[in-house]
Amino acid sequence: MIEAFKKTDTIKLNESIFKLIGKDWMLVCAGTREKYNMMTASWGTCGVLWNKPVAIAFIRPQRYTYEFVEKHDFFTLNFFDKNYREELNLLGTKSGREIDKMKIDKLDAEVSPGGSVYFRQAKIVMECKKLYYDNIKPELFLDKNVHELYPNKDYHRFYIGEIINLLAKFD
Repeated sequence: MIEAFKKTDTIKLNESIFKLIGKDWMLVCAGTREKYNMMTASWGTCGVLWNKPVAIAFIRPQRYTYEFVEKHDFFTLNFFDKNYREELNLLGTKSGREIDKMKIDKLDAEVSPGGSVYFRQAKIVMECKKLYYDNIKPELFLDKNVHELYPNKDYHRFYIGEIINLLAKFD
């Protein structure tokens, strides 16, 4: 673990999860140090479920990162300050099938003691152990107008992960 990070309790997170995910975006990452992939996401949530601190990430099956999250038991959610907006935009618009995301200049991958890949430049990292997954099912929408958001019937799979480590940089 990088010296600048400090493991902390999820209850001490003072950042707005709505801002972190919805406005600042996050990188969802899974894999090993030798082969991993990440994608920018602005959908997700955090809370308490089954008496555990959890994070929920949504990933379309068409995304390359989906293969990595499916294969591995852990994933990380990485949150950055505004200086990384350009990289986050690139990682959200280009697939790991098109470019080698492991070679993005401004991002240095590290490996947690549990073996999860995260990024040294992130200000907050949530290391998550997968607990549950399911697919969004269109027939279960109560608000039928939501279908308008999916013109291509491009529904997501969601992963509920227990936050087993929360790493945060402190000034």
